[in-house]
Amino acid sequence: MNILLTGGAGFIGSNLAKQLLEEGHRVICLDNLDGYYDPDIKWRNVQQSLNELNYHFHEGDIRDAELIDMLFRLYSIDAVVHLAARAGVRPSVQDPALYYDVNVTGTLTVLQAMQRWNVKKMVFASSSSVYGDSPNVPFAETDTADRPLSPYAASKRAAELLCHTFHHLYGFDIFCLRFFTVYGPQQRPEMAISQFTDSILKGRPINVFGDGSTARDYTYVEDIVSGIIQSLDNLKGYEVLNIGGSDPISLANLIKLIEQSIGEQARINRLPMQAGDVQQTYADITKASQLIGYQPAIQIEEGVRRFVEWYRSQLDVCLATH
Repeated sequence: MNILLTGGAGFIGSNLAKQLLEEGHRVICLDNLDGYYDPDIKWRNVQQSLNELNYHFHEGDIRDAELIDMLFRLYSIDAVVHLAARAGVRPSVQDPALYYDVNVTGTLTVLQAMQRWNVKKMVFASSSSVYGDSPNVPFAETDTADRPLSPYAASKRAAELLCHTFHHLYGFDIFCLRFFTVYGPQQRPEMAISQFTDSILKGRPINVFGDGSTARDYTYVEDIVSGIIQSLDNLKGYEVLNIGGSDPISLANLIKLIEQSIGEQARINRLPMQAGDVQQTYADITKASQLIGYQPAIQIEEGVRRFVEWYRSQLDVCLATH
């Protein structure tokens, strides 16, 4: 298939691109390489695939309708994997208009291009944050998702609803995948596991928001990639699916795991809970398992060990080149 991969230079997108290429697909990657985090990191992600014959990179914005049209015209797109978004719960509280514009208007721009070019298959990256602070655990797709705690969560839910509208009006096949805290090699530097690992390795204190009891359902990036590809292989109708590890861990225990993997103890700087943060996330993956055969393979202990090993290797490279 010819697959338009938006946000393809990012953490999940670059890992997905490699797997799609291995499976023989043609990947048209669109990314604006914005400054939310160091664009050089994204560019290095792109360079891993640039020499592949079936990989085509275009720098640009999902809100640019003319550019999106050009990509559909040039490459005869068969399906879209829409990962491009402004990420981050806490920053969205500071700039809600930007999150709405990119995550909602941007998604609408892509959907309208699909309609114009008669492309009817999309996998959309949503988020577990749409569940808000739901007391029902594990979170099931049938649970209410109309109480978001941040503009980021609200923007993802709004985009899901747009996807359903285009399914209803034009017969699009769209799966909205609610990702649960993704981690692994190449993850964004502001994410907790990255920050904790970096600080502990460099002997700096780590900032811990709250008392350490908050829990997250961490999902290794390889499992996320598997869920996306399984969705592409089974796209029919409109579905919302949880893609998670289904094994939450408290912040305190996560820090212990990182300490064990590094062999050093963390110095902790305790801070109050942040606006928009939820107490816990926990995926019920029954539906994804039944519908697409999704089953996470990498447990958190193994995933953290792999991440720390990768991160050390990156530090060694940096030291060797400076």
